[in-house]
Parts: sequence; C-alpha cells; structure tokens
Amino acid sequence: MPQLPAPDYPAEVRARLEADAKEIIARYPGTRSALLPLLHLVQSEEGYVSRTGMAFCAELLELTTAEVTAVATFYSMYRRKPGGDYQVGVCTNTLCAVMGGDAIFDELKQHLGVGNDETTEDGKVTLEHIECNAACDFAPVVMVNWEFFDNQTPDSAKRLVDDLRDGRAVEPTRGAPLCTYKETARILAGFPDERPGAVGATGGAGPASLIGLRLAKGEAPRPRVVRPRDSEAPQDAPQPGSQHLSSHDAPGQTSASDPAHPAGPVAEEGE
Repeated sequence: MPQLPAPDYPAEVRARLEADAKEIIARYPGTRSALLPLLHLVQSEEGYVSRTGMAFCAELLELTTAEVTAVATFYSMYRRKPGGDYQVGVCTNTLCAVMGGDAIFDELKQHLGVGNDETTEDGKVTLEHIECNAACDFAPVVMVNWEFFDNQTPDSAKRLVDDLRDGRAVEPTRGAPLCTYKETARILAGFPDERPGAVGATGGAGPASLIGLRLAKGEAPRPRVVRPRDSEAPQDAPQPGSQHLSSHDAPGQTSASDPAHPAGPVAEEGE
C-alpha cells in the first residue's frame, strides 16, 4: 500500500530546525550542497533520518523526496530507523577481523542479546559491524558514536558496553570526549562542540599509517620497535605511558582474544 505523506514536525520543532537549516544552507554557493549536513541536522532531532526529516530537507532545498531518499539510503552514517544513544561499531574488515574483531562482534551480540544493526531493550546501545574504521594501526578497533576505542578484546569491549548502559563515564582512546548519538549528529551537521575541552582533544593516526606522509615530507622514518610477542623489549623502545602505542608498535595480546584462530601459521604452505 502507498504510504501517506509524512507528518510535519511540531511547530516549535520546525521553527528551531528551520533556523539551524538556514545557517547551514548559507555556507554553500548552491543549496543542494547542504543536503548532507541537513540530514545530520534532522538526525540530531530524532536519532535517525525519518520520512518527516527527508520531507523537511526536500522542501528547504527544493529537491524531490526521491532525491533526498537516494542520498539518505546511500550513506551508512544515516540511520533509517530509531536506534540507541550509543552506536557501537565493531570493525570486521580484514586486519581487525584476524586480530580479534570477529570474536569481539560475536561476543557482543551474545552479551547484549542483539544482532547486527539492532538495539538493546533499554535503548542505550545499537550494535553494528563496520567494514573499516580507518584505524588499522590499533586493530582490533571499536567505535562508539565515531570515537575510537583501540586495541580491544572481547572482555574490554563487554566492559565498555556495560559502562555505557549503566551510565558510567567512558573515555575514548583518542579524540573528543564521548557524547550521545544525537549530539554527535549535530556536531557533524557543522555546529560547534561547546563542551569544555572537546575541541582541544585530539589523537592522530598511528605511525604505520603516517609513514608515507613522513617520507613524502623528507622526514626519516622512525625506528621500528616491532618484536616477537614473547621477546624482551629493546632498550630504546618507547616506555609504557609515554605515548599511545598501536599494537604494531608494541604488540599486545590482541590475537589471543580469538582462541579459535591463534596468531601464526597453522599449516605448511600449500596445505
């Protein structure tokens, strides 16, 4: 059956969103270019991009709802249904998977009692697998509302989601302090993060990701400190706590998080 037209926002909500939308649209020489941040704006209102939100974007940008829907359904960063306050994304791409990401995802599904793209009954956590978090240096990686939690294990990931559900303070490994999914969506729409210290908080990529950039700048590559997991650390290795090391700089027991798939070859080549 054809769907009825989407209902409009309540008058006070619409007035507030229109004021924000006009500020966003004014940033661009062409109004159509404002569609992506406008979708984040409506997502910050309802926690997902609803039919009402898409109709709102279409009206203000003089687009058809089909054009807006095509964009909203193309990008995975836009939800199509209500979700939790915290979107927990587990990287299951190649490197994270073999380092334990698959085990983390499987254990979180069982621990939370949800499947992929499903939300816990208390409305706190939405779990999803992500193809790549662009943080291979720190595999396996979990993201919460797009903030990094590096070098995870099944146990640490379960503690993380338990803390989120119980309202305990959680600090990302790198980047800005954690906020709710709706608050994150408003920041992605282009509005300032006014929380104290949030803008100053940062955290870059790991050395393996940056080596090409450093070589292009003519910088000498850093000495490698990678060593077998059961060997002694070299004397010049960075000391714990001196910086945030990736698992490649100072290998941890991440692969041990997946007992069914231990690190290292298990058969002769060709078998």
